[in-house]
This record gives sequence, C-alpha cells and structure tokens, in this order.
Amino acid sequence: MEEPRDSARTKEVSPVIATVDPATGRTVKTFEELGAAEIEDKIARSYERAKSYRHTTFAERARWLNAAADLLDAEVDEVAAMMTTEMGKTLASARAEVAKSANGIRFYAEHAESFLADEPADAAKVGAELAYAAYQPLGVVLAVMPWNYPLWQAVRFAAPALMAGNTGLLKHASNVPQSALYLEDVLRRAGFPDGCFTTLLISSKQVEPVLRDPRVAAATLTGSEPAGRAVAAVCGDEVKHTVLELGGSDPFLVLPSADIGRAAEVAVTARVQNNGQSCIAAKRFIVHTDVYDAFAERFVARMRELTVGDPFDAGTQVGPLATEQGRAEVEELVADAVAAGATVLCGGKPLSGPGWFYPPTVITDITPAMRIHQEELFGPVASLYRAGSLDEAIELANATAFGLGASAWTSDAGERARLIAELEAGQVFINGMTASYPELPFGGVKRSGTGRELAAHGIREFCNVKTVWVGA
Repeated sequence: MEEPRDSARTKEVSPVIATVDPATGRTVKTFEELGAAEIEDKIARSYERAKSYRHTTFAERARWLNAAADLLDAEVDEVAAMMTTEMGKTLASARAEVAKSANGIRFYAEHAESFLADEPADAAKVGAELAYAAYQPLGVVLAVMPWNYPLWQAVRFAAPALMAGNTGLLKHASNVPQSALYLEDVLRRAGFPDGCFTTLLISSKQVEPVLRDPRVAAATLTGSEPAGRAVAAVCGDEVKHTVLELGGSDPFLVLPSADIGRAAEVAVTARVQNNGQSCIAAKRFIVHTDVYDAFAERFVARMRELTVGDPFDAGTQVGPLATEQGRAEVEELVADAVAAGATVLCGGKPLSGPGWFYPPTVITDITPAMRIHQEELFGPVASLYRAGSLDEAIELANATAFGLGASAWTSDAGERARLIAELEAGQVFINGMTASYPELPFGGVKRSGTGRELAAHGIREFCNVKTVWVGA
C-alpha cells in the first residue's frame, strides 16, 4: 500500500520512520516501527475503550477537547518548530496551522451535540407513535494521514470522530512521527481516557492488516489516488465505510471583469501556500485572452520576487519541499513539459546546495501531450493557460480527472452563476482562494475522493444513522 501524503504522491522508499529536516537533508530522529504484538495491544485497547467511551456525554468530550485546544495555544511555539523541522513549512505557516487546529477543535466541541441531535420524522405518516433518526458512533476508526499539514489533517479527523463517541487510530505519514506522537500526547494530557486516540508508528505495508481487523469499523484517508484506491479496495472487500480525500489539480479562472491586480496577488499565495504542497492549492491558471497579458505580467513578476530559503527565517516566503523524492517528481514533470515545447516564464530549475528547494515557477504553452496537463504537480509550479471565452475556460477547468476545488474571478453575476453550476469540483470559491474551514464541508468529486470532512457532514461520516420507529 502506497504511503499517503496529501497528493505529494511519493511511494515509501524505506520502512524507516524518521524526522528528516528537508532544509538540510539531515536525519534528526528515527523511530522503531511497532511490532505485531504492540499493534495488537493498541487495537485491543482502542476497541475496549470504544465500548465505554461511546457512553460518555457530549459535555465530557467537549471539556476534554477544549482542554486540548488550550494546550495547543500554550504550546504553539514548540509545536510550530516541530512541524517546520519535520516537513519544511515556514514557521509562520506552522504557527497558523496550530491556531487553525485549535479553532477546529473548539468548533466541534461547541457544535457536535447539535449536529448529532435526533432528527424527528413524521411519525403519523409511518404509522408510529414516535419516529426519528439517531446518530450513533461506529467504534474504532483508522485514519491514514499525510505529512503536508501534520496537525490540521489529523485534527480534522480526530475532533469530529472523538466528539461523535468513536475512538481513533492514527497512521500518520512516516516523515512526521513527532507530530503524530504529539497529537496523541496532547489529547491524553487534555483528559481523554487511555485508548481514545492512539498513534500507530507503522509503515504503509502494515496498514492493510489493521484495516482488515474486525475491530476496526471504518477508515479515512487523505493522500494519493493510488493510496486511496488501495484503502478503498480493502475496505470494500471488508464492507467498511471510508472517507477519501485524494488529489487535486485545482483551476484558478480569471475573467475580464475581475480585479486583475487582486486576482494576480491572490494567485501567488494560492499556488505557493505550504511551499506549493497542498491538495487545494491552485495549480492550473486559466486566464481569458482579453486579460491574459496583464495577469501574466503581474503574476510572473510576483512569483519571481518570492524569497526562498530557511523556513525558520521570518523573511522566507517559500521553504523546501518536504522530501527529496517529492522534489525529483517536480523536476521530472517540468522537464517533461519543457522537452515537449512548454515555455518557462520564471524558475524551472532546482536550487543548488543542501536541502530540497525548488523555486517558484510559471510554465505556459502547455499541451495535452504533456504530463503536467493531467498529473497533479505538488510544488510551487504554476501552469498558465489562455482561454478564448468563458466556455473554453470552463472546459479547460473540467478537463482533468480530479475535482477537489476551484477558484474563479469575475464581477459578472451571469458568469458567477455559470461557474458555480458548471465547474466540476467539491468546492467553488468566487473571488477568493480555495481554503478549508470547519464551518464548511470539504471533499471532492471524480478522482479527488468520496465523502466529506468538516462541518456537520464531516462528523456524520463517522456515525451510524439509525432509524428509530416506536409503535403505540
């Protein structure tokens, strides 16, 4: 089974679980994989805890979750530095991720009870004295999580799953073990009983036996399409529920009525956020021909000005890619495009020296024959397209196997309505950058996955929707 990594899509080349600083290539700390007996013990404790934990009250769960959020706030400097060391995000980005995680935790602590309240039906119409739908926990849920948002990705599973009354097992990416262990520790210190949330330090090859264990009721994965297929295949064979958030090749459409200056400025952030390693980062910039030159000039100039360097430096805007293989994949896709006739407007070559740095890059003259046209590129590389009309822009945007998010820029009400209706994506943002919020459901269509995270939809994914009918 492939190592998941929110669309970074590298295969696990070694079973070693380790923190390797991507800014230097230096191995900071290694960890031993769990043996069979240790895995069995952790699954057994999670399963036994689920039997009693499901009977705790929403108030108890919320109290523990709020305590965890308070700990994150108090420990933000330590946690941010850990994440920056493990996967190379800038320190400012890491601090923001800690704050976002605490916010997401508090959101579910506050709203879970109302999200999971019994839903009354028309009892008389079904010949009952009382009829309603009840939301009840599934039991043990396995989460297979990526490295690009080491805390937030895991929290947006853990908070709703725990508030719903489930227990959780976390198989995190093998290059962020300290982040994985920290989340288990902070939830324990917040008051959650032993076995409620457990980190499994295992390699990808050990995931399938855990999935097939009858004590594991469901699974959620954020990662590559191959990893999602593998998990879905096993869970399908075992008839277990899955939530999959997979790749994205998100379009960013700019139409003539848009504020071109604002669109170009946001486009830069949308592409290089998290060093370009985000499933919902804008990757394909589709610009109407009437404003193409004006947008391209601003966009390329701003991308060229970005500061690449030490992620701990306050002046750095783009840090290293998280893995050496991840950078190699970016190089391969850019080289393939150039060899087939694409034009590089800025960047395009890996930076020399230690660490896995790649400069902000813009490529144009892209054709369907190029790999970059169809494959997700997980790094600070933007593909720039010219569209002759709104129809062509929408057609280009939808010409991908993925359908995670889309951003479109227009001040025309008619164009807005068409974009919302016709863009094939799990979320469409008009005049703004695609993002995830606890208040909004998150997920994709086509090969970007199934199911939803966040909002009420996300917590209900981890529940049995039980129909209750009571006769006179």
